Amino acid sequence: MTPLAERMRPQTLAEYVGQQHLVGEKAVLRQAIEAGKIPSFILWGPPGVGKTTLAQLIAKLLKKPFIQMSAINAGVKDIRDAIESAEKQTLFQSKGAILFIDEIHRFSKSQQDALLGAVEKGIVTLIGATTENPSFEVIPALLSRCQVYVLQHLNKDELISLLQRALAEDEQLKYVDVEIIEYDALLLYSGGDARRLLNALELVINYRQPGETLRITNALVHEFIQQNTALYDKTGEQHYDVISAFIKSMRGSDPNAAVYWLARMLDAGEDIEFIARRMVILAAEDVGLANPNALLLATSTMDAIRMIGMPEARIILSECAIYLATSPKSNSAYMAIGAALDTVRQTGSLPVPLHLRNAPTKLMKELNYGSGYRYAHDFAGNFVQQDNLPEAIDGKTLYEPGQNPAEERIRTQLKDMWKGKYPY
Repeated sequence: MTPLAERMRPQTLAEYVGQQHLVGEKAVLRQAIEAGKIPSFILWGPPGVGKTTLAQLIAKLLKKPFIQMSAINAGVKDIRDAIESAEKQTLFQSKGAILFIDEIHRFSKSQQDALLGAVEKGIVTLIGATTENPSFEVIPALLSRCQVYVLQHLNKDELISLLQRALAEDEQLKYVDVEIIEYDALLLYSGGDARRLLNALELVINYRQPGETLRITNALVHEFIQQNTALYDKTGEQHYDVISAFIKSMRGSDPNAAVYWLARMLDAGEDIEFIARRMVILAAEDVGLANPNALLLATSTMDAIRMIGMPEARIILSECAIYLATSPKSNSAYMAIGAALDTVRQTGSLPVPLHLRNAPTKLMKELNYGSGYRYAHDFAGNFVQQDNLPEAIDGKTLYEPGQNPAEERIRTQLKDMWKGKYPY
């Protein structure tokens, strides 16, 4: 029998629940669909929020051939066969096919490379779906050719509307005497995943005796659905909650909590590279210049776990987590680049001062490119004061040293060198 989640898959955008920032009235993707021309794009979001459904709906609305494959079991040959099929359909039907690749983050570099030509030439419109950050999992060449749309967890009202619609419209349920009295347990079990939510509803209803009136309560849901699977789900809400707790424990200098949350992830079979990658980010963002060795240890941890693998990788991850948790903290580098980007967006492309410009040609030298530049190594202490920012923002302070011993030394050094130019 076809599962309820599949039976309830939306057939129109009007039936599609959630993601109004993408497909609501005047939303960016809705406008592209209505214009009949969509770019290649990647849908990034948690499971069960409508990535596959949205891709299918777009193909249906635009009346384009739809080729679907999963990165779990597809190889380079499958990709080439799909592209060849798309070329034939384009030739005979005068419209490019949509190539939908589920879990595109699982494709290797060579598999992703195989897509580039077809996407570039418009032979296929690529729609990729992923639960992982495309910035890390999709090669830059492919990412540059695709828009990235972020899908969000369905909220409580949206999930409840799915349940009510299933009971009212599904051919196998609408004649069954079922009423949902309490929603909390179903919603908790789903973790924001519409597929899990509908599967849970169907599971509870299947325990109903023929002719019985069923009133679904929280207690009834807990009775029929094993809860241990909800303690940690690598692709569900707990995936995000537990990694968040892990990061915040290290940021909060609590090594005990850090290794606990690390153990929770390892016990659940979390991807160790995902854990290590987040520690590399934390080492730069939260430890930063208070202890620059933290970034070295975190990147070494990433290399080491790749060489060693589990179960021994757990020791390496534990060492790094404890080191990061017990290190002094500073987010000054994070704040500095944020302030610099804000300044760039506010002031635009300010001209580079002439004395800092490169002068490889005679004309550039005649235009005074590089004129007046003072080479730091020609001066005592290998330093000389000169203006390095555009004139419009000269003297603007973007880096503010943190309050920790290492950066207090940096503050003193900068104050002595710049003597009032920057307010350190």
